[in-house]
Amino acid sequence: MRAIVTGATGFVGRKVLPQLVNAGFTIVATHHAAMPPAAGPNGSVTWRRADLLDRSARRHLVDEADASHLLHLAWCTEPGRYWEAPENDDWLDASRDLIDYFRDAGGRRVVTAGTCAEYDWRDPALRDGFCREAETSGRPHSRLGRCKLALGRWLDTEAGISAAHARVFFAYGAGEAPGRLVPSLITRLLHGEPAETGPGNLVRDFLDGRDIAAALVALLGTDIAGAVNIGGGSGLSIAALAAEVARQIGRPDLLRVGALPGRAGDPPRLVADPARLRDEVGFRPGIALADGLATTIAWWRREIAGAGA
Repeated sequence: MRAIVTGATGFVGRKVLPQLVNAGFTIVATHHAAMPPAAGPNGSVTWRRADLLDRSARRHLVDEADASHLLHLAWCTEPGRYWEAPENDDWLDASRDLIDYFRDAGGRRVVTAGTCAEYDWRDPALRDGFCREAETSGRPHSRLGRCKLALGRWLDTEAGISAAHARVFFAYGAGEAPGRLVPSLITRLLHGEPAETGPGNLVRDFLDGRDIAAALVALLGTDIAGAVNIGGGSGLSIAALAAEVARQIGRPDLLRVGALPGRAGDPPRLVADPARLRDEVGFRPGIALADGLATTIAWWRREIAGAGA
């Protein structure tokens, strides 16, 4: 089997590649850097530099890859911009064209990366309930959510290929962007600085990025259609998450939960119903939060030590 992976140098994309190799795939992966990353064991990953917003580049990628599977992770992810960036519309159009051409070239299976932002965060049922693919209202309140929802619905009704749309919840893990919640807590505490969070009572569904990658690979290997939540189904408050990070580092004295203002429109609770992932895909997350955080903290210790060398 041969797969195209877009967004392969991203936080989840980097974790997907070894799991696809273990599942028996050879891979054509996209990148933007001047020099490609390593080829992987036994040349199992071939890197192609491609601007996927360019139509000719998309088509050249598909023609050259001659792949049976497509895992489409690439999108606008610039911190501080991606929620409302106009490029979300460009990525929606580019994704449709990429998948159309992949289908016409003989591709058989597609999985796209969606987001829990596709749900209606103002739905009162979410205050003590779960986000369910077929029941919870799809009424996003961000440009990102609207474009991702539109892509998932197009896959269902018009794409004409076996396809699933993975609604990913809250990732953390080694290699995550420094400004995000978990790495910002870890790096500040490791430097002996106060670590601030927004409202501590917000409840979220956190998964280690390695579990998210494994879930995507499992979903790619099925013929399941439609939206599938990628979450664990267990909510954890921001305060509890931050307390576990501080406990493992040994600096709870530096934690400042609630010191930062909340973001307008943030719901009190966002937790996946993982029934489709568990019962249809046959996947259950395997990394406990404490273990995932320990691995992440160790990774940041090495990064900080390396930067100071």
